[in-house]
Amino acid sequence: MPTALPSPRRAGAVALLLGLAMALAACMLSPGKFVSELDLRKAGTFRFSYSGEIHVLALSKLAESMGRGGGAGETFTARPCFENDGGGAERKCNADEVAAQKTEWEERRRQSAQSRVRDAESMKAMFGGIDPSSPRAAEELAARLRRQAGWRRVTHRGDGLFDVEFVIEGRIDHDFEFPTIERFPSANPFVQVIRRSDGTVRVDAPGFAPMAMGEPYRGFMQAAALSEGNQRGPRLPELDGTFTVTTDADVLANNTDEGPQASPAGKRLEWKVSSRSAAAPTALLRLSN
Repeated sequence: MPTALPSPRRAGAVALLLGLAMALAACMLSPGKFVSELDLRKAGTFRFSYSGEIHVLALSKLAESMGRGGGAGETFTARPCFENDGGGAERKCNADEVAAQKTEWEERRRQSAQSRVRDAESMKAMFGGIDPSSPRAAEELAARLRRQAGWRRVTHRGDGLFDVEFVIEGRIDHDFEFPTIERFPSANPFVQVIRRSDGTVRVDAPGFAPMAMGEPYRGFMQAAALSEGNQRGPRLPELDGTFTVTTDADVLANNTDEGPQASPAGKRLEWKVSSRSAAAPTALLRLSN
């Protein structure tokens, strides 16, 4: 007996958008246009700042595109029936065959709705209890950040785009990571400063690289959009910024183009980062203690 199978276009869209959900979870936060600086003294003190854009992808139109993958707006259409169990000429389905098709279609709809509910709960858990689908989600997130030390400015510009200023000072007697968000299980880091037991410090900026911006998924997302009939597809944030490390410590390794440059602060390492960057900024410094 024939069944009401989804069209290849719809099935492809659903599969692609499920992949988009995975990409979204992998890069929940993304930098946009920004200036970021890390000053690290060999005595162990540091000052870190980030000024510019942060995109929260689960609050953007990108997430809306993902949410359309469940087929919530579809209506039932009977599929053709064929003579001799599919091996013969196409014919009109009888009432029992149409009813069977509709029953199977409704079961898939029910399973899809359950899946969307589970996905929504998972996204809410990732957001520390904030429902990303709520109209107040962006302001709730902004208010949470403003309560945390270091966040001097957090303004939502719409479509998941936040304009922020973050500044913090302290001692590198422990690891440091930016950004961290209260009650979030984990946010993909823009910058990590790792203190080693031998007195060296490794600075990595995995968030300031095209891979963190979803570049491997860009064509994938465009294909999903085309499968849905959208000729343009969701826009990814544009990576455009500068990351600078100044220090009076010894620079043991770095991947800047020019290497350490003399500056009033001692040595200066600078990375211009964009969608064309080949690798994430990294450096290894030796402190005096």
